[in-house]
Amino acid sequence: MTTTPDHPADDDREHGGHGEEDDAVRRTADPGESSRASRHWWDRNADEYQDEHGAFLGDDRFTWCPEGLDEADARLLGDPAALKGLDVLEIGAGAAQCSRWLAARGARPVALDISFRQLQHSRRIDLVRGDEPVAVVQADAAVLPFADGAFDLACSAYGAVPFSADTAALMREVHRVLRPGARWVFSVTHPIRWAFPDEPGVEGLTATASYFDRTPYVEQDEQGRATYVEHHRTLGDRVRELAAAGFRLLDLVEPEWPEGHDQEWGGWSPLRGRLIPGTAIFVAQRG
Repeated sequence: MTTTPDHPADDDREHGGHGEEDDAVRRTADPGESSRASRHWWDRNADEYQDEHGAFLGDDRFTWCPEGLDEADARLLGDPAALKGLDVLEIGAGAAQCSRWLAARGARPVALDISFRQLQHSRRIDLVRGDEPVAVVQADAAVLPFADGAFDLACSAYGAVPFSADTAALMREVHRVLRPGARWVFSVTHPIRWAFPDEPGVEGLTATASYFDRTPYVEQDEQGRATYVEHHRTLGDRVRELAAAGFRLLDLVEPEWPEGHDQEWGGWSPLRGRLIPGTAIFVAQRG
């Protein structure tokens, strides 16, 4: 799972690990600027991210979200026994923890990420474990470097989708590289969270922004260059993008905060999780 340490919800956000001198604003950011910002930000912050969240993510755990929903229990990709022999693309893979879980069940995963440093952490984990290395590819998810119909399954746990300026194009690309009938399952910050401050305490329970404001959240340096960009879409936007790309929505999962789970992750916390959803997981099938 690769997710921003703190999900931005307003212009006054201070993000864990983000540049202290950067200004937080809401402004447009085109695909090129967004892609460059994401690549540079994750290359700079991959070490801190893995240090902070590596224990929660594990080396070979497939968890969909900060709520701790594991694929072993959720089975959103289908029967785990049926994964054997499947060609699987993990998009925004980070250190490929999910891909490692898939490989242990006999799948043939390819872990794609825009950040070279994140993929180096995947190699580090493989070397420490003495495992066969997970196949990794550095690329932008909106321009996938694979042939048509190359995969039986695609998945993304908080990877790539929130950081892409043109997710309609991303959905079309995923559709292109999947075989007919293949599933595409991805998790993102629940869109309703964009209306609330990104705070784990009571101050994060009052809506302060419009859910319908799709203006990107941007952190920029003194020259106005974006150093971090995150894009908001409503639930309806996501469904329309999937349908337009040729997918059929099978399920929309909104994980509840589990009892006994007291670990905070940025704006995700037991307090907020008991009241408003923090994650949306879309389960779709290619036509």
